[in-house]
Amino acid sequence: MAEAWLDLMQILASTLRLSAPLIFCAMAGLFSERAGVVDIGLEGKLLMGAFAAAAAASATGSPWLGLFAAIAAGMALALVHAFACVTHRGDQIVSGVAINILASGLTVVLGIAMFSQGGQTPPLSRPERFGDITLPFTETFADIPYFGPFYAELLSGQNLLVYLAILAVPITGFVLFSTTFGLRLRAVGEAPEAVDSAGYSVAWLRYRAVLIAGLLCGIGGAYLSIAHGGGFVREMSAGRGYIALAALIFGKWKPVPTLFACLLFGVLESTASRLSGVDLPVIGEIPVEVILVAPYVLTVILLAGFFGRAIPPRALSIPYVKER
Repeated sequence: MAEAWLDLMQILASTLRLSAPLIFCAMAGLFSERAGVVDIGLEGKLLMGAFAAAAAASATGSPWLGLFAAIAAGMALALVHAFACVTHRGDQIVSGVAINILASGLTVVLGIAMFSQGGQTPPLSRPERFGDITLPFTETFADIPYFGPFYAELLSGQNLLVYLAILAVPITGFVLFSTTFGLRLRAVGEAPEAVDSAGYSVAWLRYRAVLIAGLLCGIGGAYLSIAHGGGFVREMSAGRGYIALAALIFGKWKPVPTLFACLLFGVLESTASRLSGVDLPVIGEIPVEVILVAPYVLTVILLAGFFGRAIPPRALSIPYVKER
């Protein structure tokens, strides 16, 4: 029983690490889409943030400067998205897809130009990355039955950005549902004409929501390359932006249900390596390809609406034209 509990804690700890970029992206999408702006470009901003973080950390030797560079890159792409969709009332889906294509190509081109390593950055040393944090009394509590593995394996030993990802969920919930700014942001996504008639700028509120989304995506990208990973490799986001979008829809644009959806994807990815090559009763050995594709299949299932209809904000994807 103790060994099974230890295995469970290790799986959950791995789930948190793998879910962190999904949580950042999903919370980013929550801000943007609650304000009425569809954010298909989560994937591109995540990828660009990952490259900017690794490039800056490699050049300066500081993971903090890498994090700031990732935030700047994510917000820069978010500004492009807002300029196209809010200022010029362009198609939000097309703009998001364009950002994804731009990030996919630009990271490779810049990587080749800067480092001449096939679009990758040089491997980062430990001082250039965010390391794991060991909480106080970890060794003291380690031998306590049940609580010891829970504290030592799950709570302790996580990366700073993992803790920040979990903290982002209540912060997002508080900002959106317990502040005046959040009330106006949600109103913009439901009835922008009412917000406009009350004397508030619909465009400015949407700009701020999209920029916050860019900031969170940048942090998620930094986690991929300078926390969970040790450098940037091409296409390292691997569809996580789209998975986060599926989690957001499955969570019905609410922070806590969206968190659990992200953790579900994390569990699938975490158990994939453990099930690889294992001969299960009745089923037998599961092919590695089936395990690896499971999160993406679940994404398609969720987006297809097999788990119930998710009702988006009423003004989502609808450009606002001020009545004169």
